[in-house]
Amino acid sequence: MVETVTGKDRSNGISYNDLASGDAVPPPEVYLEDSPMEPGVTKVKTDRFWSKEEHDLEVERLWKRVWQMACHEDDIPNVGDTHVYDIAGLSFIIVRTAVDKVKAFPNSCMHRGRALCDDHRKGLKVLRCPFHGWSWSLEGDLKEVPCEWDFPTVTKEEYSLQEVNVGHWGGFVFINPDPDCEPLEDFIGDFDRHFKIPFKQRYKAAHLIKRVPCNWKIAQDAFMESYHVIATHPELLPTFADANSKYDVWGNYSRAISAVGPASPHMGELSADYNPYPNGLNYQSFCHPFSGHQYDRIEENRLSVTDKKGKSGIFDMYGNHIEGDIQFADPHLCNWVGGKIQKGDEETPITLPYGDAYGYRGARAAAFREMYRPAFGDHIDTVSDSDFNEAIYYSVFPNLSPWADFNPIFYRFRPDGDNPEQSLHEVMYMVPLPEGAERPPAAECTFLDLEDDYTEAPGFNGYLLKVFNQDFLNHPMVQKGMRNHPKGEIILASYQESKMRHFYETLNKWLASETAPKSK
Repeated sequence: MVETVTGKDRSNGISYNDLASGDAVPPPEVYLEDSPMEPGVTKVKTDRFWSKEEHDLEVERLWKRVWQMACHEDDIPNVGDTHVYDIAGLSFIIVRTAVDKVKAFPNSCMHRGRALCDDHRKGLKVLRCPFHGWSWSLEGDLKEVPCEWDFPTVTKEEYSLQEVNVGHWGGFVFINPDPDCEPLEDFIGDFDRHFKIPFKQRYKAAHLIKRVPCNWKIAQDAFMESYHVIATHPELLPTFADANSKYDVWGNYSRAISAVGPASPHMGELSADYNPYPNGLNYQSFCHPFSGHQYDRIEENRLSVTDKKGKSGIFDMYGNHIEGDIQFADPHLCNWVGGKIQKGDEETPITLPYGDAYGYRGARAAAFREMYRPAFGDHIDTVSDSDFNEAIYYSVFPNLSPWADFNPIFYRFRPDGDNPEQSLHEVMYMVPLPEGAERPPAAECTFLDLEDDYTEAPGFNGYLLKVFNQDFLNHPMVQKGMRNHPKGEIILASYQESKMRHFYETLNKWLASETAPKSK
């Protein structure tokens, strides 16, 4: 591993702004805009990731009064379609009441409290409780009470469903249970200026929800920085400028840009004949950039690891030693080479022109332009090389992560009911469409439980799902370590973890305030 300190408070190597300025098609000005967080070190108490008291405080002071995405409008395309949105033990019904109107209500019968909707439904005419048959119109007006004579004090005014605030952004439906909340437009601010293709011009091409064994903040933190790439995703290092990523914050959102093309500054100078893929296949072999150990797939859940002297060992996909002289291996590379592979990806070839960052970036951008050309025409030639190369990922407080224009990734992280040590990692592919194009139907959601592998989700790039599997190895171990941290607090880097610092600064403000903070 090469030391990256330059004496200039950043890693050695070219910055994103300097790299992108040399592209054939330069990036939009907003990508080059610098808005770093004030330098400093942030510490977070570890009990915030497992205590029920912290969880309950978040319910009362965050989830009951913050704007939060509930569903996509395409999830409820027709009048009478409903979507059940659950968050930390709370439950809400999102219902389309007219072609251009959506309402939201607590998912609770006004009679005995039974959840009105067990799951998402299509084409309802009324909202009827399955317990005793009380019903409400789609607008929430009390419609029918069986044996109404037996409830002499029940009135339509008092027992109609109580509306929850609804907002719309980018084709998504947001709710806020706080009746005194600020408008969603004020909360989001000028976020739209970061996108040339508005999110309402995208459709949901794939969708998964994965249950993960850690607090929702631990899961979200794992996707807020590229600092972890050096240890968790070593296969990315030859063409990913992890430690040279750019981080910016504004209001209730933040951004990271990690450039593709240059090697990680941790690797130093690469020779022209450097090749980490000995057999030219993406998931079949890999030579670790630091140890020089070669990882070769034998079959699913079995791989060999050979060092420079020819000694070898056999391991499973989790890095557990089975036999041989070498007794330790990188578990993340074991998972990459020996783990599950999406059907059809077993023989995926890979060739990387090391030492020619611009050639690599240009070739990738050209390939993506041709892929999008049938839909977007020659307009695609004006889209920047950055849009087709970089990992440009935003975080919108408290739990959304939309990616930039031509990278369809969209994350959401939620507590899994009232369990503070379990959460839901939700991933969508929001694919851009040309203006005026017909929207394909929204993809169905695949639910993956704790033991299910990410590669079981259809519709996603297999490479991305294998990256998720590597992250998943960390989740339970971070949760476990939080309870054993000798200092009782974690420490976040001043710059590379500034998106996390921004999140916790904002979260602290919400949890400490008797009334919901306002953006203006």
